[in-house]
Amino acid sequence: MKTIHTLLFQDARDLKEIPSESVDLIVTSPPYPMIEMWDEMFSRQNPGIQKALACGDGKQVYALMHEVLDAVWREVFRVLKDGRFACINIGDATRKVQDDFCLYPNHARILNSLLNIGFSALPDILWRKQANTPNKFMGSGMLPAGAYVTLEHEYILIVRKGSKREFKTEDEKQNRRESALFWEERNIWYSDVWTDIKGTGQRLPKAMSRLRSAAFPFDLAYRLINMYSVKGDVILDPFLGTGTTTAAAMTSGRNSIGVEIDESFQHAIRPVASHIVDFSNDYLQDRLLRHFGFIENRIQTSKPLKYTNRHYGCPVVTSQEQFILLNGLKDVHTRENNIFEVVYSTKPQAWNFDQPPETLVRKKEKSYTKSFQLNMVDAQ
Repeated sequence: MKTIHTLLFQDARDLKEIPSESVDLIVTSPPYPMIEMWDEMFSRQNPGIQKALACGDGKQVYALMHEVLDAVWREVFRVLKDGRFACINIGDATRKVQDDFCLYPNHARILNSLLNIGFSALPDILWRKQANTPNKFMGSGMLPAGAYVTLEHEYILIVRKGSKREFKTEDEKQNRRESALFWEERNIWYSDVWTDIKGTGQRLPKAMSRLRSAAFPFDLAYRLINMYSVKGDVILDPFLGTGTTTAAAMTSGRNSIGVEIDESFQHAIRPVASHIVDFSNDYLQDRLLRHFGFIENRIQTSKPLKYTNRHYGCPVVTSQEQFILLNGLKDVHTRENNIFEVVYSTKPQAWNFDQPPETLVRKKEKSYTKSFQLNMVDAQ
């Protein structure tokens, strides 16, 4: 089993290198309009944005920035196969332009654009990112009629192109079964409010053109990829940034295409290949550990489970979980410039049942996003 991962350093408004209807899933987090750190990037793509900022016309700036993104969403619709999904993580923005402070509803503007293109909207996910700082409140503090609600959430828009995806052949159906989720994962992942994934900052080398990045967490990308695609699918991120979606696709046994307009990000993305094997196998092992811990608790508090996973020999709640197989990574090869090949094991990972799963889970708890990002940066 192998997957291919391609990096394209170019403008995502023109993806002529990617054939129409060749992509199975979009997972991305674009630059957020009206967030100051992205002003320069948007202005380079439309100089009128800088002029509107200088004039203090916030509404015009907002409109022009979204026109830049609109061109990307049209390309996304073109390259996506019928019946496939696009998952877009976007946050609204609060900003004061001259003396006018207001909310700029990015999620509503993007969703409206997606619907006009031809996508069908599905229930979205509210990703709640609590701010823990004591001075997080905006406005007049304790005084009424002047304080503003704290903005502590982002949206994950879920849209579909065309009708429901079908799995027709026996090979397709078996691959879908092997790509299934555990019962307890399904209950958490398909909730419309996510509170268990924390937002992350990211350190980047000083030589890079953008010293800050709003990269979304590895857990978020990994979760979406496993929810809305199967092994062997092609995942596209038109705003790749530091490569989180590529890393999550590698870990998930999916192919990927990452598009990034800033070529200096090569220095942050390419180290993925150096760290992904150990990182992914550790991540997949802990995914199994969490399941074993759940099962141990479930058996202790209720009746024995009826079904058994055929690859790991562990109990599962439903018959749909019997064929789940997490393919461990064996090696990564650089095929040519900015194209990587990942080789996987088709056999279940060896497992030591001597230690209680719940003990191992506690011992190995950590922030995957943090460890992965620090490894990439430290490799510079």
